[in-house]
Amino acid sequence: MPVGRRRERPCRPVEARQLFVIDVRRRIASSAGLVQSHFSRHARLSFARVAEYQKRAVVHVHAVVRLDGPNGSDGEPPVWGTPDVLLDAVHASARRVLVRTPNSSAVGELILQWGAQVDARPIRVGLGEPDDDAVAAYVAKYVTKGAGETGAGVDHALSTWGEVESAPVSEHVRTLMRACWGLGNQPEYAHLRLRDWTHTLGYRGHILTKSRAYSTTYAALRAERAGHVGHADLPGVVTERQWCYIGAGHGPGAALIAMGIADDLTESRRLGLEARRAGEQGR
Repeated sequence: MPVGRRRERPCRPVEARQLFVIDVRRRIASSAGLVQSHFSRHARLSFARVAEYQKRAVVHVHAVVRLDGPNGSDGEPPVWGTPDVLLDAVHASARRVLVRTPNSSAVGELILQWGAQVDARPIRVGLGEPDDDAVAAYVAKYVTKGAGETGAGVDHALSTWGEVESAPVSEHVRTLMRACWGLGNQPEYAHLRLRDWTHTLGYRGHILTKSRAYSTTYAALRAERAGHVGHADLPGVVTERQWCYIGAGHGPGAALIAMGIADDLTESRRLGLEARRAGEQGR
């Protein structure tokens, strides 16, 4: 369910995301006739979000939003939790949610909202619809895109004004970098650390975030990986941890071939040297 956002000024992406999720949950509860505090007894809202840089220096957000039963993905959503209910909540929240920046003597107070380009579609598993692998590939495509690859910044931090001026970017992107560098000197924006994130045009959010209930956790993945490499006892598996150095080099057959090649090279160099000497003597 791709959702696009146009950022006019650097802001706190975490705060904006939290407000959006809270508002979507509130609107779903309202459509079902529930008090918001009772929503978790009937359903659970989870998501996976990827931020994508475009060449025009706009950050687009692509998200997969899912409505589950109260116990998470193992349970079916309530009968009233239809795709249309979720789509309506996403569109309504995208129009309503806004974030106010701290008042600054340089730029005043700004109101930041989601852009007009919001495209929300249901994802269904079935004939002609994307499966789990297709959805994962859709998200992974944007995870692997960096700021430097899209031309909307560079992939390393900039520590001086001179580095901003000499960065290999377009003049449009350089203007945005200059704005980040200048705003980074304003006390009211100090918490955003804009100068530290000038290379990404002020965006300091994680490229990939997800709610805890959306899928497995990193702790579970690390445990599986540890078991796979032999840090856990697995039935029927013999693990050899004692290693010693035996030697390096060619085996008997490969050694003969290598010696033959070395002899040929030596002979070729000798013949070439003789030919050059003969040519010098004939002049």
